[in-house]
Amino acid sequence: MFDVDLTDTPIPQTDPRAGYLERQAEIDAAIRRVLDGGMYILGPEAEAFERAFAEWLGVGHAVGAGSGTDAIELALRACGIGQGSETADLVFTVSHTAVATVAAIERAGATPVLVDIEPGGFTIDPTALEAALRSPPPGRPAAVIPVHLYGEPADLASILELARAHGLRVIEDCAQSHGALYRGRKTGSFGDFACFSFYPTKNLGALGDAGIVATGDAALATAAREIREYGWRERYVSAVAGINTRLDPLQAAILAVKLPRLASENERRRAIAAAYDENLADLPLQLPRRQADRSHVFHQYVIRTAERDRLREHLRAAQIGTGIHYPVPVHLQPAYRDIAVGPSGLRQTEIVCREILSLPMYPQLADAALARVLGAIRKFFGRD
Repeated sequence: MFDVDLTDTPIPQTDPRAGYLERQAEIDAAIRRVLDGGMYILGPEAEAFERAFAEWLGVGHAVGAGSGTDAIELALRACGIGQGSETADLVFTVSHTAVATVAAIERAGATPVLVDIEPGGFTIDPTALEAALRSPPPGRPAAVIPVHLYGEPADLASILELARAHGLRVIEDCAQSHGALYRGRKTGSFGDFACFSFYPTKNLGALGDAGIVATGDAALATAAREIREYGWRERYVSAVAGINTRLDPLQAAILAVKLPRLASENERRRAIAAAYDENLADLPLQLPRRQADRSHVFHQYVIRTAERDRLREHLRAAQIGTGIHYPVPVHLQPAYRDIAVGPSGLRQTEIVCREILSLPMYPQLADAALARVLGAIRKFFGRD
């Protein structure tokens, strides 16, 4: 299949620097253009990327933010969730996610309610969500945030149906699903808002923190633009209570260089995933599932095994990097031990966190290095 890399050069689990080096001349030129232009907060670079991203996603509006975490907070605030309510605004999401999802809900002044993930998968379980909506904790159910984890879309049809039945806003967490498709449409084009992170390791990554919210609703977009900059409608006059979260024009210019290559880089991720599938299929591992109505973009390639820790140590000894996304679910972290949990509990969430392992995955991963990863895994299971 591949020429095996027999060197002992370390193979990282992800490598954002490789993405920079691949387009160094273009990125350096974009940075120089911004520096020479003299506009260092928002301005034409940010506006141009917002327009390009909205067009790429297929929605009317995109509003840049300082990070993916800020984007979720901004979306909630723009929907009027968590601010000034007499009763707690409840926002339903998962515990198997980056803690940023939950932190943003609390920063917006809302109350997170955690529900379980689907058996055999990693995204929100509509059955568990329905149970939580039927028996919510005290407060007003206001929104659901499905997290399209690892690059796999959540079951949006079921989630949207539940949201309509219960009068909820849907805010898609697309931090890991740039370009993923659900029934032929990009994730982020279904909900009231979509929130993207451009953290450097993402499928579309900046060279620092950056994020964006996207929506097809002009009024929501206007609200988000006002809130992201102190609630200004005119400079220095806050019409509403706002925050400070703005897309850095340097990052916008870098992202504008990278956006046209996102589709081809996602195809490379799928090719790497296909090689993992083919060469690991006979091992005692649970591989990422495929669903006919969804197109995965493999932000991570995550396997499951009861031998996770031993396998990880074996790969570390072979200088092969791995990751655990995420080792401790939100509800078991010290800061969130009292968080509200849906009536179905979080059994699947707690099981997967003991078994998951993210293998090397980035578009610049060479075939020879990939073969070395595969060989090391097969050796661990005595199949070399």
